[in-house]
Amino acid sequence: MERKMETDTTTGGPMTPEPQALPKSVKLLWDLDETGSRGPRRGMSLEQILDTAMTIADTEGYAALSMARVAKELGFTTMSLYRYVDSKDTLVVLLYDRIFDHTPELPAGWRAGLEAWAWAEFHAIRAHDWWLDIPTTTPPLGPNNMAWLETGMTALAEVDIPEALKLQLLVNLSIYVIGRTRFLRDAIRQTEKQDYTGILTAVLDPDRFPAVTSALTNRAFDSDDMHWEEADFGFALDRLLDGYQTFIDANTGAR
Repeated sequence: MERKMETDTTTGGPMTPEPQALPKSVKLLWDLDETGSRGPRRGMSLEQILDTAMTIADTEGYAALSMARVAKELGFTTMSLYRYVDSKDTLVVLLYDRIFDHTPELPAGWRAGLEAWAWAEFHAIRAHDWWLDIPTTTPPLGPNNMAWLETGMTALAEVDIPEALKLQLLVNLSIYVIGRTRFLRDAIRQTEKQDYTGILTAVLDPDRFPAVTSALTNRAFDSDDMHWEEADFGFALDRLLDGYQTFIDANTGAR
């Protein structure tokens, strides 16, 4: 069926689509919202609200965050807070972007650049690992996340593959960082509660589990001799970038 174009009855030409209304969170992220700019007499700012929210999350975890709690820490009523941030959902969207406020400087070369980019994201999340508990409902929309994306895409600028593949490689790398960081955080919490190696040594039958028993005997699960969280992250990152190298070489020729 042929689609008819609506006509502007004033000019006789095609109607211009209405601009998309931006969500409150996006307006705040990009400094396009004037609501609450004057605030209560004692003074409060969006920066203060976000700093306070981050401090609460850093010390007590994501579950401790609430509009009431942030307002209490600032010495204001919850209703005063709503002049600046209209809901906890909006607050969380702002915090999702805020931890990436320092864009990394990358070395030359796509592989060295992506490696440094991944390590920078790893350390940014590890510094505020409550960020991992924020539900991911939409792609990142904030300026800090866009700056990180820009930096990562720039590292791939000289690689002769389509832009869509560059984006796919970068998103896949970020998913690796987030997944590995979440695993390490949760694994550390568990190992702090119980002696993993000791439990396995007590229950494993060497005849039934010879390979695992050999790994235990050779201290494969021990972390005394290294910073195993970063060593594990770095090892898997290298293997992932090995795959990227193979893919890029196959699609662009040796580089």
